[in-house]
Amino acid sequence: MTDLKLIAFDAEDLAVIAAHLQDAVLRVEDMAYVKAERRFAIVANRFDWSQSAQEGKKPGRFVRRRAGARIEHVTGAKVSGIDLKNKDQVLSLLTLTFEETEAPQGVITLSFAGGGAVRLDVECVEAALTDLGAAWATRSKPQHAED
Repeated sequence: MTDLKLIAFDAEDLAVIAAHLQDAVLRVEDMAYVKAERRFAIVANRFDWSQSAQEGKKPGRFVRRRAGARIEHVTGAKVSGIDLKNKDQVLSLLTLTFEETEAPQGVITLSFAGGGAVRLDVECVEAALTDLGAAWATRSKPQHAED
């Protein structure tokens, strides 16, 4: 499989990126808001849901991939439920959402398991997700209440 490279310019595009990042795991130190560049970025180990669908339910056939995601035009960032001093804390990303405030401005929220969240005020939606090449097999598949 070739590395995934996606870009988002609206809420629908962002939903596609969110689907690929669902259940990604990262440490607190793997996310950063670079105020001077108006950019928020993460490096995470994403669960490859498309690979999982192709392989079916065979044990040991699931894959995680190292990926980087960035959100541009960020004018402010707020964190809740995450201890930024605990750099080794592992976070599990549930989803990314966009809520328009005054077109094209809005808020992108990264929601994490356990109630943590990062809220980004943005001038407009511009985000990207890129696989960084590293991939490995995993026996476990993230479980959800409806699974």
